[in-house]
Amino acid sequence: MVRKYIGYLLIFIAAFIVIVVAYLNSNVSNQTPTFSSYTLLTSSFEAYKKQFLNSDGRIIDTSQNNITTSEAQSYALLRAVWTDDKTTFDQVWRWTLDDMKRPNDNLFAWQWGKLPNGKYGALPNGGINSATDADTDIALALVLAAHRWNNSSYLTAAEKIIPDIWRLESTTANGKRYITAGNWAVNGNEVVLDPSYFAPYAYRIFAGIDKKDNWLSLINPGYQMLTDVGNAPLDTGNPVGLPPDWVTIQKDNGALKVTSLPNTTTDYSFDAMRVPFRIALDYYWNKDAQAKTYLLNSYSFLLNQYQTNHMLAGSYKHDGKPSLTQENPIMYSSSIGYFMLANPAVAKDIYNNKILKLYSNDRNSFNNNLGYYEQNWLWFGAAMFNGYLHNY
Repeated sequence: MVRKYIGYLLIFIAAFIVIVVAYLNSNVSNQTPTFSSYTLLTSSFEAYKKQFLNSDGRIIDTSQNNITTSEAQSYALLRAVWTDDKTTFDQVWRWTLDDMKRPNDNLFAWQWGKLPNGKYGALPNGGINSATDADTDIALALVLAAHRWNNSSYLTAAEKIIPDIWRLESTTANGKRYITAGNWAVNGNEVVLDPSYFAPYAYRIFAGIDKKDNWLSLINPGYQMLTDVGNAPLDTGNPVGLPPDWVTIQKDNGALKVTSLPNTTTDYSFDAMRVPFRIALDYYWNKDAQAKTYLLNSYSFLLNQYQTNHMLAGSYKHDGKPSLTQENPIMYSSSIGYFMLANPAVAKDIYNNKILKLYSNDRNSFNNNLGYYEQNWLWFGAAMFNGYLHNY
């Protein structure tokens, strides 16, 4: 009897060795296996938390002296609600509310960290100012959480934030309403815009919560602004349709111009490359024809670049010349929604070869040498491609 079982065991071992050898000699062994797209999203969020989430609920940017930004907090809240992680959501939200809320309104200080005196708080030189994208994403995450987990306290919190976004982070120019870069962005006749802060899908939701402010009035001017600024010569001439990181609009006549602020460019770079993600989300949630038209008309440059070079540059000047030749994972993940609409085959190729290959099942995470910003956008891109960015 013992010999019989030993014989079975030897047969099993031999079969296992044959299977392993066959696998190692196949093309499959060179691919990153993923057991499911949802597993990828949940496991990479767990790894992300271990790397960047402090026990008190704040996300630490280890590449910038361990500061925390309202943007990082907002991304964690969105990822938590989309992965059904209520524990992390509550942890991050409590710290954000307790430590980053500005003293005289319901918006959030954009940059927080260690002060020169050794204490912690909003950093000097503008850290107390708000960033409209983060405030919008925080409010949206709270609304989604209220519906996903049937918890009205989240909605109550959002109801305080949303009117202050309208009051302090939007303004009129030439008779139309625009979302601005923050509470600091109106300077006389000049209004500073970050095109990547335009989030029409959020305004449609906010309109049902804040009835006294006309949130839907932001949508058409915002789409027109994106089209106009992509086609405006700005500082390079010969535009290719891509939006810039920063631009100003004149309040009296609506003219779009280069900003006078230091350290701002018209490149399609780390800020502007978020635009196609936000517009794609509006299309997939709401099927707005403006969203589809804008994406197909404004991003054909990226499709041509990828089909020609089998890669995208890390960033581009406003005239389409590469300003960073090294590949940047955010360029792919933030534009995956456009490629899904324009050319599904290219979208699949980008997902498999530019996003998925940066995920490792050995660590159950995206490459942990990447910073918090890159890891977040790889996650958002993967979630969009796989259809997990639900509107609850």
